[in-house]
Amino acid sequence: MEAPQLGRYTIQSELGRGAMGVVYKATDSVLERTVAIKTVNMALEQEGADKYEARFYQEARAAAGLNHPNIVTVHDVGKAGEVVFMAMEYIEGVELRTLMGEGQRVGVSQAVAIAAQIAEGLAYAHQRGVVHRDVKPANIMVVPNGPVKITDFGIARRRSASELTQTGMLLGSPKYMSPEQVIGKRADHRSDIFSLGVILYEMLCGAAPFNGENVTALMYQTVNFVPPAPSSLNDAVPELLDYIVAKMLAKPLEERYQDAQEVARDLRECEKQLAPPPAGTLPPHPAAPGAAEPVPQLVDTRAKTVVMAQPVNRTREADKTPEESSPPLAHGIAHTFNSAEATQRLAAMTGAATWEQQQSATQAMSALPRAGGGWRRRDWLLVGGAALLGLLVAGAVVRRGGRG
Repeated sequence: MEAPQLGRYTIQSELGRGAMGVVYKATDSVLERTVAIKTVNMALEQEGADKYEARFYQEARAAAGLNHPNIVTVHDVGKAGEVVFMAMEYIEGVELRTLMGEGQRVGVSQAVAIAAQIAEGLAYAHQRGVVHRDVKPANIMVVPNGPVKITDFGIARRRSASELTQTGMLLGSPKYMSPEQVIGKRADHRSDIFSLGVILYEMLCGAAPFNGENVTALMYQTVNFVPPAPSSLNDAVPELLDYIVAKMLAKPLEERYQDAQEVARDLRECEKQLAPPPAGTLPPHPAAPGAAEPVPQLVDTRAKTVVMAQPVNRTREADKTPEESSPPLAHGIAHTFNSAEATQRLAAMTGAATWEQQQSATQAMSALPRAGGGWRRRDWLLVGGAALLGLLVAGAVVRRGGRG
């Protein structure tokens, strides 16, 4: 039986099925290379077929302009009858969701390396105005001894492009969606960073930070629930990684990482700290005969419950809460996640430039140390102002008495 054809491509086998169509393994008869063919049968779309086709071509345009080791390369796009298709680089690897399994953790070093590569690929796309909007384990391919690849820019868009979807229509996988996507706001590059934070959390802990019996419950948690720090669920997670994940999952956009390249930089620094020192770099030290070498620990393994982010509906009233009323810190992270504090700690731990130069005046003032018993400058100004006001009032009374 003759193998089916799509244009110049000969179909070999089916690789998988998704919401938009079927993906096949195929051979390019002209260039004689193996490719992956993503297809969408427009005949199955009774309504909105034009929009589906437009979105498919939008994916092709967005992905074809991206040439990066961590992004799947698009070779060709076409249409055969009612089927539109896109020929992509064929990846000899497995989906990240297969590596993660059901409730299984990924090793900390491997999880950090995978997340860093995804962040680098996203940073490249974002710099060219392309937002993925559906970053999830099923769209990440892991190649043995090779680079991690981001696939399926199926709902990607250029930041300047007009929306093809109705206002408020949800696009993306609910489990990995950002709070702004859940509540129907326009997603930007920081939404991709949040989704990557969810993936990293799940790799480290063996469970997603947000769960629910149904989509509504899941979305409610995404917007309102604050998960514990990864190190409280996995003792192998270092303190630095707690802060990185916290900043990736910050619910207010302004407190989240603003650039995927910054995420990649911090993850690479964490990767360095996790790597064992090269042989011969440690100075020799005497040990008692028969004594076992002490085993270093990455983090304090004491039990702790840590809150990492603030709810989206946080108001400025929370910023006015006196420091004295704040709950005690656990592992250095406030129960109400303080983005400024976490960013400063990240800068100190990664050797990056201090973040104080980027703070607002209010944040800078609130970060100043306060003396326990002495008067502050504001107290002296208040007392001096009160004394001056008293003198003015007294003078007015004396003058009025003189006129009487």
